[in-house]
Amino acid sequence: MKKRLVVLVLAQFLVFSFSLACFADSTLPRKKRTVLGKYVTASQAYGKYSQDPDTVHILDVRTIGEYVFVGHPTMAVNIPLLFLKPGVTLMNRPVMPANEKFVAQVTERFRKNDTILAICRSGGRSAAAVNTLAKAGFTEVYTITDGFEGDRDMNGERTVNGWKNSGAPWTTQLDSSLVYKGL
Repeated sequence: MKKRLVVLVLAQFLVFSFSLACFADSTLPRKKRTVLGKYVTASQAYGKYSQDPDTVHILDVRTIGEYVFVGHPTMAVNIPLLFLKPGVTLMNRPVMPANEKFVAQVTERFRKNDTILAICRSGGRSAAAVNTLAKAGFTEVYTITDGFEGDRDMNGERTVNGWKNSGAPWTTQLDSSLVYKGL
């Protein structure tokens, strides 16, 4: 009887744990989810990078302008997923065509099994970048779910989380070895 109860409790625990693992990313907005299912917050990303800076890489997929003028993690390599072009779409959104050379440029810089932590403004483009890289055979790519600037607070300001608000090092200074050059 006691053994049966232990087995039943253990079985319930395993089912519950499996359910949590399967639906762990369901709390993320759909646009922040990835096919690899590998997620870190900005704070976790900096901790992961700090533990092994020789093998963990930060990839900033924002536009060149965002990287230069808004700031970036001090160690982040900038390879934009999208470019900003003049004008707006019919939906009053910026014109942002894809960087057709994105995968090739990332492949020039990193190996397909390197640990890459992708960051954008708030987690949407980095998720898209992870999905693009996964399709190309990269296996250890995480999205930084709260991005560089973080999510909006009740006043619409990006103060909730994100790299900039986490205490992790960031700068507007440019390092020529990290700045995007592939136009």
